[in-house]
Amino acid sequence: MSIPPTRKKSVFQLVADLPHLVIELVKEELAHLKDELVAKLKHAGIGIGLFVVAGVFLFFMLMVLVAAAVLGFATFLPGWLAALIVAGILLVLIVILVLIGVAQLKKGKPVPTETIDSVKRDVNAIKGIGKRQEP
Repeated sequence: MSIPPTRKKSVFQLVADLPHLVIELVKEELAHLKDELVAKLKHAGIGIGLFVVAGVFLFFMLMVLVAAAVLGFATFLPGWLAALIVAGILLVLIVILVLIGVAQLKKGKPVPTETIDSVKRDVNAIKGIGKRQEP
């Protein structure tokens, strides 16, 4: 077997080929990124599905525990009063969780202000308006 002779290129031909090579490299990297993300998202989807099924079973388990609490109170109180007591306890828990949730939502910012500022600095640096400075 003989190795085919390689054609020598001039510097100008190499520089002329550079944009094509960079474009090919970027296309290959994007294809690789897409394949990797699809594989990871597939696993994430399966994991999320399993969490949903576990959440459904957790809901049923909690309903059984609520029924057990009502039956437990019903051993020394009338059934209707036992159910009202358990409902009151659940209502207090719900109110506490809602108040904590509202407080957490108020702390969150829906707009990624730091990233927007960073992108603006990058654009200004490219335009030559300002220098890129780290925050």
